[in-house]
Amino acid sequence: MDILSKEDFLNGQLLLIDKPLGWSSFQAVNKIKWAVRKKFDLKKIKVGHAGTLDPLATGLLLICTGKFTKKIESLQGQEKEYVGTITFGATTPSYDLETEIDQVFPIDHITKEAIYLTADKFTGEIEQRPPVFSALKKDGKRLYEYARSGKEIKINKRKVVISEFEIRAMDLPVLEFRVVCSKGTYIRSLAQDFGKALNSGGYLSSLRRTKIGDYNVNKAVDPVVFSEKLLGNNG
Repeated sequence: MDILSKEDFLNGQLLLIDKPLGWSSFQAVNKIKWAVRKKFDLKKIKVGHAGTLDPLATGLLLICTGKFTKKIESLQGQEKEYVGTITFGATTPSYDLETEIDQVFPIDHITKEAIYLTADKFTGEIEQRPPVFSALKKDGKRLYEYARSGKEIKINKRKVVISEFEIRAMDLPVLEFRVVCSKGTYIRSLAQDFGKALNSGGYLSSLRRTKIGDYNVNKAVDPVVFSEKLLGNNG
């Protein structure tokens, strides 16, 4: 990691962070912000991320400091790449492992050919409904707040673009995939819809964001490691 000064962070830095499993994007931002403030004895500094990752997902988080926070909106609009797994034969209310399985379905009829044909159907411009367990806002409240209170609300579908959908491996009920997609795509919704299209169920069982635009996770650093290096292993 390059040695950066207080002025470097205030003038603006784009940091490639590899978000750990179980961390919220907010926690990762706070870890970076805390380390920078402590290192340079700053009362305040702007720090933000360009695109949320769910706590159960790992991978690339672009974190901007200082004047670079003005670039967040343009960074959010870039294409993203994910790798992960879908588990067929069941569904969960959150479309991933955040909630318990609520329904089970047969998978004996699912063939390799059917999976490839379904992947083709989900390539290009598609419509999807965001998960109710998401941070999207409706009438001033996060969708997950409605979900956790048990209140049912209508969530409209929206158009997204899946430019690549690669099947990497199949060992049913688990499917390994790689997806390149537009801003606003919910891979959890993709997993749910994929299972439904196979006349079964499906939920996202693992997810890792590997690219945002030209930025790659292989150049990213763990937020704890970033903090330790910045503070000289005293973080």
